[in-house]
Amino acid sequence: MVTILVDRIAPRQARPGAATFRAALHDMIRSEIRPHAPTRRALLRFAALSGVAGLTPGLAGCVADGLVSDAVGGGVPERQSALDVSPILLVATTRKPVGSPPKSPYFSSERGRGLSFAEVRLSAPDRSLIGKVSSVVTGDWAVTAVPQVETGPGAAAAFAQAALGRDVLIYVHGYRESFQSAAVSAAKLSDGIRFRGASALFTWPSAAATFDYGYDRESALWSRDGFEDLLKALANSSSGGRINIVAHSMGTLLTLETLRMLRAEAGEAAMARIGAVVLAAPDIDIDLFTSAVERMGPDVHKITVISSTNDRALELSGAIAGGVVRAGAADRERLEALGVRVADASDYGGGLINHDLFLSNPDVQGVVKRAIARASGGA
Repeated sequence: MVTILVDRIAPRQARPGAATFRAALHDMIRSEIRPHAPTRRALLRFAALSGVAGLTPGLAGCVADGLVSDAVGGGVPERQSALDVSPILLVATTRKPVGSPPKSPYFSSERGRGLSFAEVRLSAPDRSLIGKVSSVVTGDWAVTAVPQVETGPGAAAAFAQAALGRDVLIYVHGYRESFQSAAVSAAKLSDGIRFRGASALFTWPSAAATFDYGYDRESALWSRDGFEDLLKALANSSSGGRINIVAHSMGTLLTLETLRMLRAEAGEAAMARIGAVVLAAPDIDIDLFTSAVERMGPDVHKITVISSTNDRALELSGAIAGGVVRAGAADRERLEALGVRVADASDYGGGLINHDLFLSNPDVQGVVKRAIARASGGA
């Protein structure tokens, strides 16, 4: 069984380091699923999966930042997101566009020439009972068309114009993501928290392959200038809307580095337009993370970290990176000492990897929603 799981996550390939990678993954999965005595964490996971987490004494108090459902304002949750009403995703990317006019897969894993902008059309999931059942087979959100791509100096300004007058939620994806998968994740996030502004994606040239971790990391860092140009254009626009950023995994490295650059070059005026900065499962060396956060000055209060000490993907990347703990797997106290808010989601993962809970768990999504509400002057 363990071998089957390893084959599904990391297929056998004759590439340097593949055997070592597979062996480490095999040991990790085996240790995760071996029989063990039930712990408080295991019981909490079972309660959450069984739908009775609300009946577990002390559950709300055991996790930082109140990882509980419907904790924003205590009111009735919104029934529909803006994206569900108008399924258009604003996309800024440093990937190379595919075709002219654009054709599937629209943006490749290669590095493009400068920033590109597109208004991507999506298909929303069927909300009926039959649709929810069929979505298990057919999928959820999907990219249906990319009518036009603008590449070059005007791309950032075109993005800002498309978002004019609205708050923006920018999703920055992590390692091993294609354009299509990143777009679907951006849609699931925005719809999941019922975001009422403009939904957006900043996508960088990930190879979307298990053994291309090094290429992905360099591509993420290479994309800093493009991301900074986008944030500058949004900050300089006259709309007055807030720029909220949710970054995942390796995308948090790109985000923190870009915000450092923005603060140093554009100053407090630009940073004042930045709302919530949520770093979900940050795949960053804790020492590098500490240095980056300390350079943020008073803007550190904008940052919320969603961490998990049982995130197996971060455990594996830490092993690859020389054994230094990743920020997303660090102890809560160590992170809070830096001045950031921390939501410890360790007790909310019921799977083997537990790396993208903010996309699948309503309680963890509530952390994102509350961070955006705080940045907007709400609860």
